Amino acid sequence: MKRLLSTFSAILCFGISVVAQTHFDSKVEFGVRGGVTFSNVMFKPSITSTFGIGYTGGVTFRYSEENHFGLIAEVNLVQRGWAEKFEDLPYKYQRTLNYIEVPIMSHIYFGRRGRFFINAGPEIAYYLGDKIHSNFDYTDTSGLKGFNDKNRRTEQLTMQVSQKLDFGIVGGLGGEFSINRRNTLAVEARVYYGIGNVMPSGRQDTFNLSNQLSIGVTAGYWFRIK
Repeated sequence: MKRLLSTFSAILCFGISVVAQTHFDSKVEFGVRGGVTFSNVMFKPSITSTFGIGYTGGVTFRYSEENHFGLIAEVNLVQRGWAEKFEDLPYKYQRTLNYIEVPIMSHIYFGRRGRFFINAGPEIAYYLGDKIHSNFDYTDTSGLKGFNDKNRRTEQLTMQVSQKLDFGIVGGLGGEFSINRRNTLAVEARVYYGIGNVMPSGRQDTFNLSNQLSIGVTAGYWFRIK
């Protein structure tokens, strides 16, 4: 009986191994990506703002199998922030927040040489610093013509970022084309929603909420190493 069970177990393990090798051929790839971002900070109480333009780029790692599933890890430099909206006034103000971000995403794809894919997962980002582009003195707006006619909030113009770490959820849709067995080109549109607040959000602070929303459009290149 023991010999029979041992033989059966060996046959079962061999069968599982054959099936796995037949149906779930794995791939390991490294790549690079880069593109443009459109981002805003959703303040509450709200301010008059619009999407600011920035850039993103980084390196990527992907493990995938032929069952249409995989995992992606990235390390990117990304620019977020917001731009003040002045309508018919001649003023300009954009604040760019620089981060290094690390998303870990599930990767679901359909197709072979030409693919459609969905990426989704959590992300953590570390704040590196910011830069302000303005055509007026944002530290003193009292003498600017028409600037405060609509009771415009100005605290956010000089307020310092209080949270170095930002957590959020990221999801993307895209497509890719395999040039050959080892080289692949890809394009993707991705949305990031921050869960934490960027600015101070205590009871005595101006804003209760200040979480980030970012839309990125990128092109990328994958190189298969396995």
